[in-house]
Amino acid sequence: MCDADGELFIKPCTQSEVEFYESAHMLHPDFADLMPLYIGTLLLNDSTDQATIHAQIPSLVEHADIPFEIKEEIQSHLHLDARTPILEAPVEKQILTDNVKWVPNKTRKITTDRAVVLENASFGYKKPNIMDAKLGVRLWADDAPQEKKERFDKIAEETTHKKFGFRVAGMRVYKGSTDESELDDEGFKIYDKDWGRFTVNDTNIVDSFKKFIFNEAAGIDEDLGKTIAGAFAADLRRVQEVLEKKESRMYSASVLFVFEGDGEALRDAIQEAKADAAVSVHKRGASRTAVTNLRVDSGIGMLDEDFCDTDTAGDFDELEDDSDDESSFPNIYTLKLIDFAHATWTPGQGPDENVLLGVRSLAKIFEDMSE
Repeated sequence: MCDADGELFIKPCTQSEVEFYESAHMLHPDFADLMPLYIGTLLLNDSTDQATIHAQIPSLVEHADIPFEIKEEIQSHLHLDARTPILEAPVEKQILTDNVKWVPNKTRKITTDRAVVLENASFGYKKPNIMDAKLGVRLWADDAPQEKKERFDKIAEETTHKKFGFRVAGMRVYKGSTDESELDDEGFKIYDKDWGRFTVNDTNIVDSFKKFIFNEAAGIDEDLGKTIAGAFAADLRRVQEVLEKKESRMYSASVLFVFEGDGEALRDAIQEAKADAAVSVHKRGASRTAVTNLRVDSGIGMLDEDFCDTDTAGDFDELEDDSDDESSFPNIYTLKLIDFAHATWTPGQGPDENVLLGVRSLAKIFEDMSE
């Protein structure tokens, strides 16, 4: 679920996932930059509902160890006057017994008394195109039941996991079809997990990614699509660089890709980012291109010069920004690592080559699409 007008993402999670977020935040800041911004945790119990969760948010945000400008923006969306304080109810923990036969979790719900609160990676977009790429050839952690290991190994064997180290777990594309019957109420075409498992394969994987990036119907032509593909490629190489220096293991983690799916809004956002960077350079008298405001890019240190090439820059200069968004800047794209239920630090064991195979494959695909 979400709060703060959708700016926060609230996800039930295990204690081990909470600990991974907190340890990354405290001890591995370069890795934490690859993750959604961690705000903190909430307590859950049988009586917890949406209202009680919302009531815990203001205090959590106030005490969060996050940049002041981000805290201030989130607080501006909280509608504090409409909230009432609540008394925290005691938490009843469920005790699980060992040697229970594993069965697939169809509901994807977990037994937990915790929820992690993150900045919502898709907040601030007009029409966010979103793709989830699940990483790894091996998808199960050491403590997984044998039945789960065998099922996940079968999925890896039969999908793009085996060769490329990832598969598309799902995506949505604004105006992704000319057949309106294939679009949802917001105008998106939804590609579900079965599409990623049974339709996307080793031979059509690049064409499948092009459906995500290039979309004339939404105003995203070849040049604009190449610009976005190049930005994603640069961030993926940054992810690769960080992971090659870390000793960790992540199973069934994903890369989340988000970018503005409305071509006109995307061009306006890029123009505004370039204009702000130009002003910043002028004010500082700097000789190098300024780093754009972190709310505009993915948060992994993308330079303004990486947003667009010379072929598209002229087009952006002709556009006018008429956005009414209350945020400081409209968003262009976001790339984050997500899903750390089975993630841990492993000193002495070297980099996570299982995950790195997928990251390198993704980087190569986006680099090829940007050329």
